[in-house]
Amino acid sequence: MLTSALTPEDKADLRNLMTALEEKLKAYTAYREYARKADDEGLFGLGSLFRATARSEQIHANNHARVIRQMGGSALSDIPEPRVESSFENLRTAVIEERFETDYLYPTFLNAAVPLSDFNATRSFHWALEADKSHVRLLNDVVSRLNANVRTGKAYTRHELFVCALCGYTAESRATENCPTCNLIWERFETIQ
Repeated sequence: MLTSALTPEDKADLRNLMTALEEKLKAYTAYREYARKADDEGLFGLGSLFRATARSEQIHANNHARVIRQMGGSALSDIPEPRVESSFENLRTAVIEERFETDYLYPTFLNAAVPLSDFNATRSFHWALEADKSHVRLLNDVVSRLNANVRTGKAYTRHELFVCALCGYTAESRATENCPTCNLIWERFETIQ
């Protein structure tokens, strides 16, 4: 899996990229199933959010896999079946997982990669971190609405979300002309419902 020409630092980045890839593939698989469960329970807006988040996680996985291959590694991973519970539990799990990635996983990987000046790994980690921050905001908004027992709006009504096709940043509406994370033009965002 590791190319012998890699420095020890490159091998560490490659291991971190592999860990990140596995996390993203697990999240992608879980969020797709969570979306189905939310739809089954009449939480169509939450289903929309899970679908958009799943697409974002898929973009992150693709970005990480591309860098892994550029470094001479193999981007193969076994992904376990996700554990699907009620939509409220799935939402809670998603918030915990996204917070883990934004508070610990990606900051740790960025601290290791930045001093070593591995631009491709750093960019992939940075994009995933910023997109995951957008997920935390969106998921927490739904949690707040559900905790307030608001029976209309974002949790219950299917709606459009916008996912940057390059970095996975996710938004509910157009805020700027370009993606705030990677600067991709807004017209290249994918619309997910």
